[in-house]
Amino acid sequence: MQTLNVGAGQSDQEYKAAEQQRRADLIADSRSDANFFFWAAGLAALGTGLLPVRLNILVTIGVVDLLTLYGRPLGQLYPVGAFGAAIIWVVALVGLGFAARNGHRWAFVVGMILYAADMVGLIVLFSLWAFGVHAFFVFKWFQGERALKDVRESGVSTP
Repeated sequence: MQTLNVGAGQSDQEYKAAEQQRRADLIADSRSDANFFFWAAGLAALGTGLLPVRLNILVTIGVVDLLTLYGRPLGQLYPVGAFGAAIIWVVALVGLGFAARNGHRWAFVVGMILYAADMVGLIVLFSLWAFGVHAFFVFKWFQGERALKDVRESGVSTP
């Protein structure tokens, strides 16, 4: 039996099996939350005009929107700068998604910092709906990071 009433009523084998199942569930939850990087990349491509259809009512990227509003002094480089920023944003999210699916906590943290910084731009632009979408992604990535932290604290490395 386990000491301090941990696993009371369970044999050691049952306790170890329950811990293994808990770790497997945490890893699955983390990978599920990492998939939101890909959703964010798709929505960013949809909201920035990288796709043939642009739907910027639902989602926008604050950095790209600020660049479109205040980037006119760039002259001929203005369209290239806005398009380049949108491409870099989407590629960064896809890269973070792959890193997060491989069990890297830093990818979740970088994603949260990136989106939290972008949320400041969305507040400046009064884009409350996009702010809410960003907040949802930050929350899901926080959950994924917490799940990986719990797995690491349990002493088992992620596959």
